[in-house]
Amino acid sequence: MRGLRRGDEVLGFCRGAFAEYALAEAGKVVPKPASLTFEQAAAVPMAGTAALRGIRDAGAVRAGHRVLVNGAAGGVGTYAVQIAAALGAEVTGVCSTRNAALVRSIGAAHVVDYTTEDFTDGRARYDVILDNVGNRPLSRLRRALTPAGTLVLNGGGSPGHVFGPVAGILRAVVVSRFVPERLRLIPHQQKREQLLTLTGLIEAGKLTPVLDRTYPLAGTAEGLRRVEQGHARGKVIITVT
Repeated sequence: MRGLRRGDEVLGFCRGAFAEYALAEAGKVVPKPASLTFEQAAAVPMAGTAALRGIRDAGAVRAGHRVLVNGAAGGVGTYAVQIAAALGAEVTGVCSTRNAALVRSIGAAHVVDYTTEDFTDGRARYDVILDNVGNRPLSRLRRALTPAGTLVLNGGGSPGHVFGPVAGILRAVVVSRFVPERLRLIPHQQKREQLLTLTGLIEAGKLTPVLDRTYPLAGTAEGLRRVEQGHARGKVIITVT
C-alpha cells in the first residue's frame, strides 16, 4: 500500500468525490501534511497538479525565468504563482483589482490589473506564459513572449463561453509547427509523484492552498455555480460532516 496504514490521513485522486464516502487507489493518494486542514488538503490534488504540470513540465520553468500567469487568482493560478516562485522565477500575475493584494501575497513580484492594463501590448516579454483564462487571441499572446518563449494553454474561458478557448487550443496545436515560440498544452496525466512534489513544497513552507468558500455537501450545486461564474479566489471546497 505504498507505505500507507489504516487510519492514515491522505489526499489524492478518486472518482465521485462529492460523497460521504469515496474509494481511491493506494497509488493515487499520499500522506496529508500535518499542517493542512482537510479542507486545505481537498484543494490540492486537481488544481495543484495541473499547475505543476503547466509550470514545471510543459513550461520547463527554471530560476531566472520571467513567468506570467493569466488568471493568477483562480484555483490553478494561485498554485502556479507559488510553484513558479519556488522554482526561482520572477512571477507576474494577471488578475482583477480586488485580487491584486492576494496575488502579491502568494509570491508574485508584479501584478497586472486586467481592468486597466493589457499584458499582451508587447511592452513586456516573458519566457513562459501560463494562460488559464483563454480570453486573448493567440497572436496577442505570442507578442508577450520572448522569441524563444513558451506559451502553456490551460483552456479556461469566460463564463458561458466554451468554444472560444477550445478553438484557441486547436489553433495553437496547428500554429506551433510554424512559429519559433513553443506552444504547449498542459499534460493530462496525473501521477503520484506530482502529489509528493506538492506536499513537499507545502511542508517546506513554499506552497499554501488558497481557499475561497466552503459549501456543505448539500450545497454542491451552489458551489459549482460559483466556480462557473468565475468569481472564486482560489478553490471552492465541499465539506462533509
